[in-house]
Amino acid sequence: MTSSFLLSITTFAYLACTVVYLSGTVFRAKHLLKLGTILGVATLLIQTAGICLRWVESYQMGYGHAPLSNLYESLVFAAWAIMLTYLVFEARVKQRALGVFPALFAFLAMAYASFSKDMDSRIQPLLPALKSNWLIAHVITCFLGYAAFAVSFGISVLYLYRKRSNPGNPNPGPKGAFAILPDALHLEVFNYQMILFGFLWLSVGIITGSVWANSAWGTYWSWDPKETWSLITWLIYAALLHARTMKGWKGERVAWLSMLGFGCVLFTYFGVNFLATGLHRYAR
Repeated sequence: MTSSFLLSITTFAYLACTVVYLSGTVFRAKHLLKLGTILGVATLLIQTAGICLRWVESYQMGYGHAPLSNLYESLVFAAWAIMLTYLVFEARVKQRALGVFPALFAFLAMAYASFSKDMDSRIQPLLPALKSNWLIAHVITCFLGYAAFAVSFGISVLYLYRKRSNPGNPNPGPKGAFAILPDALHLEVFNYQMILFGFLWLSVGIITGSVWANSAWGTYWSWDPKETWSLITWLIYAALLHARTMKGWKGERVAWLSMLGFGCVLFTYFGVNFLATGLHRYAR
């Protein structure tokens, strides 16, 4: 059994997980939502085994590095981080109906990694600048932040749907096909919690990246395109948290800002990689 086989299974398992979560939410079927959680946990374990096996395979090939070095490996890890973050969050808040978007994002990341013609899934040696223990710390912290923002994006969409489904009620309750969703008040609180969690991890990711950059290139900050867009993303979420804390912003304004912030996350990750050149551009 190879890591490629396990990660291929992961792709289709996340698709099944998305379908089950969506079905349980639309049809208000708690047994389907529970099955979605079981599938999510099982898929996460399979993916974890695949990532660990790929790490072992890199040592067997003489490279010996964590599977975080190219676009394929980062997408696999992104899917893993999103599902892990969501499942821990779900266990804490006991709201399985929020699982549709995290499972969908995990599937899309795995599908793109697995089926894109431009993707190179081979295990490759590290570039000299990447041969550092800071690689693991920097990537893990950044992607935990990105994962939390992905979950926040999904909650923001659900919040806006809940508000639009009953605009005359300041705190709309169950209504329509997605009546099993939490009410708007709880969704707003969940959204804030995930944004704060992601902001803290992104902050740590930027700090670890700066320390790593100084050890690798002799400067803490070089205004590389990905550094710049990471800072823009950080500033958007910082402004969101400041406005909520100091100005009392809540509800739809926070939801829209959260979605804008996640758009910057996607551009930082994909747009910079394909449209710009720089020190952080992933090899495909």
